Amino acid sequence: MTALYLLRHAHAGDPAKWKGDDAVRPLSDRGERQSERVAALLAGAEERPDLLITSPKVRAHDTAKIVAKALKVPFVVDRRLVGPLDPGVVEDILLAAGPAERPCIVGHDPDFSSLLQELTGSPGVMMRKGALARVDYEGSALLPGRGVLRFLVPPEVLAAK
Repeated sequence: MTALYLLRHAHAGDPAKWKGDDAVRPLSDRGERQSERVAALLAGAEERPDLLITSPKVRAHDTAKIVAKALKVPFVVDRRLVGPLDPGVVEDILLAAGPAERPCIVGHDPDFSSLLQELTGSPGVMMRKGALARVDYEGSALLPGRGVLRFLVPPEVLAAK
């Protein structure tokens, strides 16, 4: 069994108020705190990600960097995580990243919510900014509707330090 973690980038402010290129929009202070809380949650888990794969957009990259540092695991960048995503694209991303039993992909919506819905066959499941999900599946094929949603943690559930 493989555990796939999906981590939507943490809070990065209001995109409508951002004046620059959206790809370089950084995490807000709130987003940095969200990332640190997710990192702490995962660091205390018995089964935690062993590799992070992130979108190159700054807000996702910085989310992954904070989590990877806390877990002491590598992270790599894959441009395909900018979207659009489907199970086949994610399989290719995981294959290109190298062997991992518990990979974590870090990216964006609406792609992550759609991917989670497709993998689990659970329409209406949404990933908020800073949300973390784990989907377990047998083998290496990400077949639609065959993943088992083990958890979906919204950011407000994680206690502030």
